[in-house]
Parts: sequence; structure tokens; C-alpha cells
Amino acid sequence: MKNLVVLTGAGMSAESGISTFRDAGGLWDRYPVEQVATPEGYQRDPALVINFYNERRKQLLEVKPNRGHELLAELEKSFHVTVATQNIDNLHERAGSSHIIHLHGELTKVCSSRDPHNPHYIKELKPEEYEVKMGDKAGDGTQLRPFIVWFGEAVPEIETAIQYVEKADIFVIIGTSLNVYPAAGLLHYVPRGAEVYLIDPKPVDIPVLKVHIPFVYLGELCQKLSYALDVTPLGDRSSKNQNLIFFFHIL
Repeated sequence: MKNLVVLTGAGMSAESGISTFRDAGGLWDRYPVEQVATPEGYQRDPALVINFYNERRKQLLEVKPNRGHELLAELEKSFHVTVATQNIDNLHERAGSSHIIHLHGELTKVCSSRDPHNPHYIKELKPEEYEVKMGDKAGDGTQLRPFIVWFGEAVPEIETAIQYVEKADIFVIIGTSLNVYPAAGLLHYVPRGAEVYLIDPKPVDIPVLKVHIPFVYLGELCQKLSYALDVTPLGDRSSKNQNLIFFFHIL
């Protein structure tokens, strides 16, 4: 089977009801990034930051994967699929995808404040544990902090993602502005001759082209992607239409 690598961003989960960060009315409009998504913000007011992510976890209990998530999982029947996501939610997992690289961390996990990427101190929270409190300690005695890659921190999983992108036969970009690095730079590691699909309802500028794909529900776009890749998860090709997905080759 061919290797299919998918890079997903906030737009992937927006249809499920999870607020994006950068759009008008998004989380950055309500919470300055400096306060809740930087090491400095955490040092200044750890209680504010911990509560911010507590609220994000509670939201996970109210949402579910959308059809786009489900279709990506179904593509595993026909491809070796790797999902490299900028999202910190667990909707890809809940939809059934089996190989996911979380570039920016995972909302359902907590870690050491001193050594956030030490696997000995990373803990997966059960839903009843989603309310982290000041005074909750990691194994090294420091405050449990969200297992999130904040602005200004290294992105350890980017090297893992690069290894898979370099072997991709097909590379799909879904719901990301390609403004956040190093994730946006993954496009530069796509092999020559690989097929690339860009799915986004808003203008996305990348070095090789500018494209505006009209808005339709993400699930519908992923359905059309399945048609374009010549697989039919739902067994119905009656509405085949590839016009809303931009396709190009890396030369």
C-alpha cells in the first residue's frame, strides 16, 4: 500500500465545535497567547494557564469527531496512513486513526513543569481527572502542567513527522493556515513526484501556489478526497466531484 501522510490543523476540528485559535472570535481574541501559551505566561500565572487547559479538556467531553476525522481513519483500509496533527485534541484517536503524531502536544496529558518531555512524568488523564489543580504533582515533585508545546519551546515530534513525510507517496494538508513553524515546513520534505492535496475553505499561501478553495463542510471535502484517491469508504460514487480539492505534484 502507498504511504499517505496527512497534516491537520485547527480547521480539522472546527467542524466538531472546537474553537480555532487564529480566526476572528477564536481563542487568541479572548486569551492573549502570551498569557496561556508561553513558558513565560506559565511562570507568571500558572493557575490561569492550568485553568485555561482545564476548560479546553472539559470541551472535549462535549464534542465528537466529525465526518472528516472518520474518513481519514477509514483511509487506513487502503493506505499506510500517518496523521501529523497540530491539534492538541484527541478527535483523531476517537475517530479510529491508529498512527498519529501530535506535533504540539496532547490536551489529555500532563507532565512535569521542570522536564516536560521526560516520559517518566507524562500522564494520560482519565475524563474524571480533567480538572488539574494547583498542588497536583508530577513524579519529580513539580507542579503538573499541560503536556503542550508552547510558543518558544522546541517541537520534539517534528523529526518523527519529517521521517514519514520523506517517505510519502501522497501528502494531504487539511485545515491549517501553514503559518506556524516548524509544522508548516513539512511541505518542504515531501518527495519529488508525490501527490499533494490541499483542503481548506480559506486562502492558503504556500511557496508554490496560492489557492482559495470555496467553503463546504470538511467532511464533504474529505469524502471528495476519498474519491480523488480512488477509494470509496461509503460505497457511493454518485456525487463524485473533485473540484473543491486542489491537487498538484511536487516537482
